[in-house]
Amino acid sequence: MTKQQLAREAVWDLAAQLGPNKVVTSGEAYDQTCRIWNGAVTSLPSLVVRARTPGDVQAAVRAARRHELPLSVRAGGHDWAGRSLRDGGLVIDLTGMRQVTVNPVQRTATVGGGATAADVIAAAAPHALAAVTGTVSTVGMTGLTLGGGYGVLNGRFGLAADNLLGADLVLADGQAVSVDDDHEPELFWAIRGGGGNFGVVTSMRIRLPAADRLLAGTIGYPLGQAARVLEQLDEILAAAPDELTVQAALLTGPDATPGLFLVPVWSGDPAAGEPRIGQLRRIGTPILTQVGSMTYSDLLHANDAQGVTGRHVIARTLSLPHFSPGAIAALIESAETFSSPLSGVIIHDFHGAAARVPVESTPFGIRRPHLMIEIVGWWEPGDAAPHEAWADKAFQALAPGALPGGYPNMLSPADQAQIARAYGPNTTRLLAAKAHFDHDGTFSAIPLPAPGTSADDR
Repeated sequence: MTKQQLAREAVWDLAAQLGPNKVVTSGEAYDQTCRIWNGAVTSLPSLVVRARTPGDVQAAVRAARRHELPLSVRAGGHDWAGRSLRDGGLVIDLTGMRQVTVNPVQRTATVGGGATAADVIAAAAPHALAAVTGTVSTVGMTGLTLGGGYGVLNGRFGLAADNLLGADLVLADGQAVSVDDDHEPELFWAIRGGGGNFGVVTSMRIRLPAADRLLAGTIGYPLGQAARVLEQLDEILAAAPDELTVQAALLTGPDATPGLFLVPVWSGDPAAGEPRIGQLRRIGTPILTQVGSMTYSDLLHANDAQGVTGRHVIARTLSLPHFSPGAIAALIESAETFSSPLSGVIIHDFHGAAARVPVESTPFGIRRPHLMIEIVGWWEPGDAAPHEAWADKAFQALAPGALPGGYPNMLSPADQAQIARAYGPNTTRLLAAKAHFDHDGTFSAIPLPAPGTSADDR
């Protein structure tokens, strides 16, 4: 039987179970599912299941297996490699499952599998609560959390994955399970950094820290001052308290020239944060200073431009132990040679609470303080070659000083050398969990090391 015939049978099968409005192969609903952040992705699934309930997800998983169709899950759609869309496959679209229910007494939220960071923050804000999210409002909370989850609250509250309290999943055989520390603890361990490789998360329960208002904003420096600023920033970050997280970015500024932009976020007592922010203002002569008290929602939506859908994207990632002279020179050169004014290098500060979690507690492979680097080539639709060349050159210049592995949420299937080291000493245990819970490889949201890879291979 051909792939087309298998897909047609799956459509008839699922339409009979779920109704025709939840199973689409063309039209506006289909196009909406396929419209993801990276417009360069051209994969076209054979059918889309627009799930509204865990039962819909169970039916879709079983149908994909029964009809031998590749399976993927679409939530926020922000994976630059486009793995939410399997060409010729079955896509489970969770964007209709975005409900968020907050328990303000316990400071927790139950989050639907398709909810975005903005959905969670909007629900938490009336209770003076926040959540450990990424830095872009439209990113899906589930995908972010399962892969780790860098963000501006990592220093004080850990990764997004560290704030996961439990989850409801549909496994590869269509079985629905609930996991936490006391129920299927090995599966719960695996999803806190091992990605969506073990099932479809239809909902999760997360911790909500009390961090509604922040002292935050942007301090911009001309590129000519970047070396001096980054040298001093390295010293500041080494001594930073948990409450201070500083994201840095090399971007094209409002004056159409590249610059260095610091995004400090202080989540503690504002009076104690003012001197810390003042120190960041004095490490150079700023061309832009916009820092003040703001809500977490304000901070998150300040990056909405990064969530624009349809532009073309290529990304590389690695982690550095600190801003060494060689890394600083490579970063500055990358900014001097941007292949597009939309491109940039984003630098995430990992320290504090996130770095104190024992590395074996979750699959996340790097628990020492470090800088996670995102090299993002971003351009209007057109020739990809110059942007790929720029991203590769920037990556290669930074690679000699990098830590082993890389951030799994940003690695593509082509990054095999990094994938092999991405989970550090947790590799053997993670692969054993994969073999137990999904031995046929139904789910492949984030690349895992090849079977047989172990800590001894590092």
